[in-house]
Amino acid sequence: MRATQAVAFKSFFGRSLDELSRLTNIVVKSENIRGPSGPREIHNFQAPESVADCKILSDADVGGSSTAHLDWVPPPNSTSATPAGGSGDGRKPYTPIPGSYARFHGTISLKLPTDRQEISRTGYAGFRTLDRPPTIFGRGLWDIDPYTYLAMHVKTDARSYFVNVRTESVEPLDLHQHRLFVKKPGQWETVLIKWNDFVRTNHGKVIEPQTGMLRQKVLSIGFSTTDRKPGPYELCVERLWATNDFNEAGVAEADITDPQLKNKHGEKVKVTFRPFESE
Repeated sequence: MRATQAVAFKSFFGRSLDELSRLTNIVVKSENIRGPSGPREIHNFQAPESVADCKILSDADVGGSSTAHLDWVPPPNSTSATPAGGSGDGRKPYTPIPGSYARFHGTISLKLPTDRQEISRTGYAGFRTLDRPPTIFGRGLWDIDPYTYLAMHVKTDARSYFVNVRTESVEPLDLHQHRLFVKKPGQWETVLIKWNDFVRTNHGKVIEPQTGMLRQKVLSIGFSTTDRKPGPYELCVERLWATNDFNEAGVAEADITDPQLKNKHGEKVKVTFRPFESE
């Protein structure tokens, strides 16, 4: 594992040219009519700088004792490499190093701060991608409306995790959430979640009436622990992308009642999930 340094953003002009090129390519290929010709990368953790493009969150921000770390893990027996190439998100470009990934880990503690009597709940940790920097076209946002699924290559422990999506919203604390369901903890899997299956929440409670995700204006994507069990945790992520290909990996589908999400009446929420085992 190695510590990473802060990543310098491209210039405003450079980012604007990149976005203009991307939009022009969509028109030239008629993707605005026929749909996208392939998947769209959202965040790739296969370079040292990739973890610096994320923000770490935990109850330590309010005086709690949980810990959270996001480290870049190089491939086995690798030597240090100087990144160069393209990340595609408007930040300093880098080239993915196959076999590397990000490791989110730490320890969950339910200990309450002694000097913050207003804090009555701890035991959480998470991280998310940073907001994209602006261009001449406005605020940097992900438009994933042409895609059906959020795809991710992950490896988890036996804990429960949420996948969290932030969009532009009247209420900035709103999150669109979905449980991260895996078939084999401790092994790498490709998981696909339908964008329409995310549930709009605020402080862990489902907002009623539900409104659809503003898929043209996604700000960030992240993960968080959900079970509040004291002890160590570990979640590894290689990359995140948007896709329309249902067969990116194996096929499995089910409807379940998620005990972690409840509506304002205290009722458990039924969600559909599609876990996929990688090849």
